[in-house]
Amino acid sequence: MSIEINNESGVGVDEESLVALATHVLGEMGINPLAELSIVVIDEDAMAELHEKWMGEPGPTDVLAFPMDELRPGGGARGDSESPADPALLGDVVLCPQVAARQAKEAGHATADELELLCTHGILHLLGYDHAEPEEHKEMFGLQAQLLESWQEVRDSR
Repeated sequence: MSIEINNESGVGVDEESLVALATHVLGEMGINPLAELSIVVIDEDAMAELHEKWMGEPGPTDVLAFPMDELRPGGGARGDSESPADPALLGDVVLCPQVAARQAKEAGHATADELELLCTHGILHLLGYDHAEPEEHKEMFGLQAQLLESWQEVRDSR
């Protein structure tokens, strides 16, 4: 995997851990090892600007995902047993650590854990998952929980 991270937020985040998490998630999802992903960490003002421009919503949000190639689970950058997966430029996951910190405090866990959850969530959006409908929500959040649980096991064994 080629995973690039760019922290423009002015806040220290564990970039190495986020890259390792993203590598784990993409591997678990069967994404071609030649696929590319960008993680961008920005401040609240920049996130508010993107949120308004692309989602029509005021104020900063926690995560945004900007897919590049049309990917759907089982196609695009993912392979199956009959055909090899093509490499792809997945897109950008944009995180806001200030919003993540507030959410982490409300949820009673560390900001790093919240950023990992948000990064996983953003990657799933890049892969075509959504949560607008109840069935989609159930599928996406169930998968997100499984991926974070398997990541926790990997992280704890290091």
